[in-house]
Amino acid sequence: MPEMYFHVRWPDGVTQRCYSPSTVVEDYFSPGDEYDLAEFVERSRTALGIAGERVKEKFGFFCTGASDQLAQIERTAASYSAVGGAKVAVQSLTGADGRAR
Repeated sequence: MPEMYFHVRWPDGVTQRCYSPSTVVEDYFSPGDEYDLAEFVERSRTALGIAGERVKEKFGFFCTGASDQLAQIERTAASYSAVGGAKVAVQSLTGADGRAR
């Protein structure tokens, strides 16, 4: 599977590199775009859910890396839930080799 990373900036400026076991995240995130916090979480759920299912179809088991990443995103997002107008910016999408997608 062609794994990749999406690099995000949370509302307080903290950056995070997020993992996906599939390039499907390219269908849900674009570098330079900002998303409302809830929309970012929902897009992450959808993209990482699809990514995990793709792994399951190919290898016969769901990708724990995708579900672990989603859990981390949900925990982090919860810490910003009281911030009005909170946005998450997608800074870049990169392949496993670090090259921009």
